[in-house]
This record gives sequence, structure tokens and C-alpha cells, in this order.
Amino acid sequence: MYDKKSLKAEEFINHEEILKTLDYAEKNKDNLDLINKLLEKARPAKTGNETNCAGLTHEEASVLLANNNPEITKKIFDLAEEIKEAFYGDRIVIFAPLYLSNYCVNGCVYCPYHAQNTTIPRKKLTQEEVKAEVIALQDMGHKRLAIEAGEDPVNNPIEYILECIKTIYSVKHKNGAIRRVNVNIAATSVENYRKLKEAEIGTYILFQETYHKESYEKLHPTGPKHNYAYHTEAMDRAMEGGIDDVGLGVLFGLERYRYEFAGLLMHAEHLEAVHGVGPHTISVPRIKNADGIDSKQFDNGIDDETFAKLVALIRIAVPYTGLIVSTRESEKVRERLLKLGVSQVSGASRTSVGGYCEEERPVDTEQFDVSDQRTLDEVIRWLMQLGKIPSFCTACYREGRTGDRFMSLCKTGLIQNCCQPNALITLKEFLVDYATDETKKIGEEFIEKELAKITNEALRNSIANNLAEIEKGNRDFRY
Repeated sequence: MYDKKSLKAEEFINHEEILKTLDYAEKNKDNLDLINKLLEKARPAKTGNETNCAGLTHEEASVLLANNNPEITKKIFDLAEEIKEAFYGDRIVIFAPLYLSNYCVNGCVYCPYHAQNTTIPRKKLTQEEVKAEVIALQDMGHKRLAIEAGEDPVNNPIEYILECIKTIYSVKHKNGAIRRVNVNIAATSVENYRKLKEAEIGTYILFQETYHKESYEKLHPTGPKHNYAYHTEAMDRAMEGGIDDVGLGVLFGLERYRYEFAGLLMHAEHLEAVHGVGPHTISVPRIKNADGIDSKQFDNGIDDETFAKLVALIRIAVPYTGLIVSTRESEKVRERLLKLGVSQVSGASRTSVGGYCEEERPVDTEQFDVSDQRTLDEVIRWLMQLGKIPSFCTACYREGRTGDRFMSLCKTGLIQNCCQPNALITLKEFLVDYATDETKKIGEEFIEKELAKITNEALRNSIANNLAEIEKGNRDFRY
């Protein structure tokens, strides 16, 4: 029985409800009267200084996904761009993954870290190696990391993860500092989530991989991750443990995309219904080749056009959430998705353990093929040339604007009063400390243009003063 307020996985992600949703979507995919009403419902509405968006339910959004009319698809793309602009403007948050260990006891058939893979070299970073990786990332200009580790109670216990977090926050090299550590590790207990909260993590991220229970169990034949309910209910335990920013995601290509789309939105609705706070982020990875993994063996892959529509509709359905696309995707694909709702991208990522300290990109311990292999400087320059503001901002997390406090600002569009200044401030830090001459020249002109767009004179003057202070060597201003 479907119940979005239930704490049981099979009730808030209910198989029969998804099938019913897909049937309803198929029957109404050409109902233009309904479709136009849904598009109008989802359109941003301005009231005074606030912008509000109703979003769409999993059933409503599934109708739009099922429609194949090119004119409707264009309307979907245009609306997604409008919503993205209303809530996030041109700001794009930058981060990098940091792989701590590829030891893993699970048997996930799509991941090269699975326990049965005897060809991949196993590696776990020491604390000295963690420091070296962090310095390498800081020397690029990164301020925000997402740490990754395989599930292995012996090699990667929670104590190891906590020690790594402490090490990461402790490293100060030149003007570098990691100001936010997001955590992407296996589902764990409420007690361990409390420990992560006490370690001052940012967002807890866990990809569902697939919401189709039967497929999930086949794709995870061995190890603790085989337990569908324990994995799917992880976000509820995380929130019970005090973590109020959580990140969802599915691995598109494992199961039918319409099924996954409905399940993903149901999960977001569940978090909102139970905790009053939906997902802080939603990631949209597609399955890629890796050591011993051929993505073509999975027959549910999606083309770029379908992928773009999925991203656009997630933005429309859940307008307040941050949308993440990683270096799994090419520069061309990422550029398109920036317009359709993506608000966070990784840059200069290495998906191997210890990869940032290597001069050449290691491939023997990569979790997946990296399509966009540009340097961080090149990514920053590219974003500015697209008219996007690269942001290394971590202010909300450090000012306590998390969970419902963040969402209340985000859902009204008022968060931009903080985000725009913080984006420009942190971009200036990057330009002064890390950028090449070419990128710095482009960036200084870019900041001047963006500063001129700010109509609040007092705020504009405040930002200008802080920009000047950064030139003098001062750092870490935030709004």
C-alpha cells in the first residue's frame, strides 16, 4: 500500500503506485489540456520580493515525461530554464570527489569496486595521504569536497571516515582550505549518522542506484547493500541522526528511466512529507564503463535527448533542490544541462584512490570513466564564457542555513540575496590565488559586469569592499 508518510521503503516507494503512475502517464501523454495545465501550475509566481513554485507530483511529472511532442518538449525545456533562473540564477557551485578507499564487501555488478573483482588494485589512503590529496585539491582552488569510500566494516569503519573528515578540515595550505565536506558512503545506523553530524559534514549523499526492488536485489547479489529496505530508508535514519541536508540520486541505465523518475520523485515527496525538508540535492549519473564493467551490458541506457528531458523535469518537479551533474558527462552534455536546471558540477575530478597526487590520471583504480577531463581552471573559464558564475561558496552550511532554514529561503527565491554575493566573493578568491593569467583577465571583467547588475547600492558597495580586501590578502568573507 502506498503511503508517502510511511517509514517503510516498500510503502513510500511503492511498486504498484509506480506502475499505476506509469499507466496514468501513458493514457494521458497526449492530453494537451492536462499538459498545459501542469506546465502552468509549475510556472514560477512572483509575489513582492518572493518567488514561489508549486512543483509537480510524481504522477504529474510522469505525464510530461511520457509526452513525445517536440513542441511540448520545448515548453518543458523553456520552463526548466525559467525555474532555474528564478531560484539559482546563473550561479554554478563547484566541487570535487575525493576517493578514500576502494575496499568493498558488496557485489554490485555495475561497479568495479565489487568484492569479486580481483584485477583492480585495492587501496586505502593513510592520513598523510589524505593530507597530500587535500593539498593537491586546494592548490587547484577547490573549497568543497564529496568524500567517497567503498563499504567495508574492517577497512573503512566509521572511525576511519571520521578521522579523514577531521584531517581534511585541518589542512590549511597557503590560502587553501576545504570549507565543506559532503559524505557519500554506504547506508549506516542512526548512531553513525549522529557521529557524521558531529563531525560537521555538509550533505549526506547516497544514490539509490535503482528504485525497482527486484532489479535492485539482482544488481546487488551479495553484501550488506543487498538489503533494499535498509538502503532505501537510509535518509530517514540520517535525518533522525540530525543530518538535515541529504542528497538523492539514481544511476540511470540500470532500470527503465520512467520507473526510476517516478521513484526518485516519490522519495523526494516522502522526505518532504515526513521531515518537512526535501532533498538538498539530486544527482543524475548515467552508467559508464569501468574496470571490468561494460555499460553496454545494461540495456536501459538513455540517449542525450532523453537525459536532458529528465533533468529538465526534475528541475520543474522539485524546483528548490540542487541538481548535480558530474564529470561522467562530456563538456557538450554538461553545457546543455546547465541551461535546463543543473546548479552544481564537479571539476577536474579523479575517481581513483590517491589520484590527485599523480601527475598522470590513474585509470587502474577509477570507479568510472571520466568524460570531462579538463583542469579546474579550464572549467571555471568555460563557465564564465557561458555567462555562468562559478561559485565555491559554502556560506549557508557554515552560517547554519541548512535543512528547513535553507529550504525556506530557497523555496521563495530569497536565497539569491546570499548566493550571488558569495559566488562573486569566492570566484574572486579563485582568481587571485589559483587562476591562470587568461582566466584571471576574463574573470576580473566578468565580476565587474556581474557587480554592476546588483541594484541594491549598499550590497553592491559591500561586495566591492570585500573584493578589494581579497586583493589585499584577506579571505573568507560571506553573506
